[in-house]
Amino acid sequence: MTLNRIVIVGASGGIGRALVEQSIRRYPEAQIFAFSRGQAVFSDARIEPGYLDLEKPESIKAAAQTIPDGGLDRVIVASGMLHDDACQPEKSWRDLEADAMLKLYAVNTVGPALVLKHFAPLLHRRKPATFAAVSARVGSISDNRLGGWYSYRASKAALNMVLKSASIEYARKNKEGVIVGLHPGTVDSSLSAPFQANVPEGKLFSPAYSANCLLDVLDELRPEQTGQCFAWDGQPIPA
Repeated sequence: MTLNRIVIVGASGGIGRALVEQSIRRYPEAQIFAFSRGQAVFSDARIEPGYLDLEKPESIKAAAQTIPDGGLDRVIVASGMLHDDACQPEKSWRDLEADAMLKLYAVNTVGPALVLKHFAPLLHRRKPATFAAVSARVGSISDNRLGGWYSYRASKAALNMVLKSASIEYARKNKEGVIVGLHPGTVDSSLSAPFQANVPEGKLFSPAYSANCLLDVLDELRPEQTGQCFAWDGQPIPA
């Protein structure tokens, strides 16, 4: 597959940086616009770093304005939040707090939705192009059998709905376009670190392995699959 222009948001995170590094190897003709909140440094001249903070809408708009004319082949939002020092996944409804819920919605739903708003218009209109955002299996409503993790589950379910609606709109503009969610599996990163003890053997992935799997999935997607969410192994995740 030949890709010429790729945007990756969250390029300083574990999965995001791995997606940048694996993409530059996989697509030798590509220029990659690597946006992040932190200071991401790359040695390859084909990688152009830039600033974007999902909690600052003006930075998302400004980042999109730095993209030269010509159309994008692929946009991936790789950022996400499960916890921080002030916010932990809820075990019960008794743990629900408004500020924590709003924080996760800001990062996991609103931020990616605004990336979609400003970057989707830059995708090609008359040839294949893809917008993808890292979601999570726990965002599936029908697959929820354990409960808990209210805010994270809800924010990812909301993200999936944003992507579904956007896929319908984009299909009217580009019949070859695809918009999807991606479940990367459990990746060895700061996001999963407190919960890795419960991960089955062989199911804790390195960022590089997960990134390669996700790129495999994206490379094989067809227009009729738009609007869905896919796991790292290519299997669709139910809504």
